[in-house]
Amino acid sequence: MEAGGSRPRAHLAALVLARGGSKGIPLKNIKLLAGVPLIGWVLRAANDAGVFHSIWVSTDHDEIEKVAKQFGAQVHRRSPEVSQDSSTSLEAIREFLNHHHEVDIVGNIQATSPCLHPSDLIKVADLIQKEGFDSVFSVVRRHQFRWSEVKKGENKMTEPQNLNPAKRYRRQDWPGELYENGSFYFAKRHLIEKGYLQGGKMAYYEMRAEHSVDIDIDIDWPIAEQRVLSFGYFGKEPLKEVKLLVCSIDGCLTNGRIYVTEDQKEMVSYDYRDIVGIDLLKKRGIQIRLISERDCSKTLSAMRLGCIAKVSATNKLQVLEDWQKDMGLSWKEVAYLGNEESDVECLKKVGMSGVPADACAVAQKAAGYICKSEGGCGAVREFVEHIFLLLEKVNSARKQMEEVSAAGKEVRRK
Repeated sequence: MEAGGSRPRAHLAALVLARGGSKGIPLKNIKLLAGVPLIGWVLRAANDAGVFHSIWVSTDHDEIEKVAKQFGAQVHRRSPEVSQDSSTSLEAIREFLNHHHEVDIVGNIQATSPCLHPSDLIKVADLIQKEGFDSVFSVVRRHQFRWSEVKKGENKMTEPQNLNPAKRYRRQDWPGELYENGSFYFAKRHLIEKGYLQGGKMAYYEMRAEHSVDIDIDIDWPIAEQRVLSFGYFGKEPLKEVKLLVCSIDGCLTNGRIYVTEDQKEMVSYDYRDIVGIDLLKKRGIQIRLISERDCSKTLSAMRLGCIAKVSATNKLQVLEDWQKDMGLSWKEVAYLGNEESDVECLKKVGMSGVPADACAVAQKAAGYICKSEGGCGAVREFVEHIFLLLEKVNSARKQMEEVSAAGKEVRRK
């Protein structure tokens, strides 16, 4: 929105194209990346940018539609004609505009760019709405020397394309070149209707290299996951160091199954990896507390975890609030792992939330991280690893702030 709360006349719509058929990675657009469906990263950035009148996902797949709505987007069901392997992005965007006459400007955001930040989208919206550009697209600066291709059987030598081999630049002496990175393409309706995404009065927007991630093949996934954890956008609120993890027992620490013996004794199973995860948290000085709606005190005694626990909890949120107040913590310092409807309000309240892979749908919707592991099968250990990775991000951000502060003081002294 513009200053004063008034919206510009031109309707700016964010549009993410997310076809169900992906040759490289099946249903790539909703595959979990660092615990969040891939498409969720860009939808979160678009929502928090606050510059779009509407946010849309164009898809032909029911599961992608469901995830898109979970992240606050509206859904345009694209036709089979523009859902083929041979269909272009431009064809899908033009079909979208044919059905949404209120839209004046389209911000086509690629689902495969999970390190996109709201600040980028805000600056691009200004370029096209306030500075009068007809189209704006994203680029990244690269320092790569190019050589001409020599095909097999050709009797010729390769030639330098952007350098003099006799006077090679040092990296710091060469500004590099700008390449499209595919993160987004903003264009006005009249251009798109003519068959262009780039044209008229054009501008590029240079993204930071560390934010320029594009996932094309499965081998990129672990690399992208590490990049997202380091440079991704996690929401408006800054991350804080977790000091307490509350874990639901049934369905998280165990798989939720209860075995009954002939003499009517209850038995449950758990994964030793999860016990190791709990021990790792303790070594880092993070408290872990357990909660259950049923009376499983005998089971906990047998497991010998040494954790404070609340069983027969009829109101999990009240228990969580009591623990948070008793420890003098902010909600950002509390993490919660749950799996049922009774955990939903707790998941929404805390700074870091997670669910096992087999959690119920409403719990998955409320969680910030969805484990690949199921309850009782390593989900706790996996969530602990996720906490550690985000703690590294917190510590890195704190170090950067300290460096910036120190630099500022040095400038003032001079």
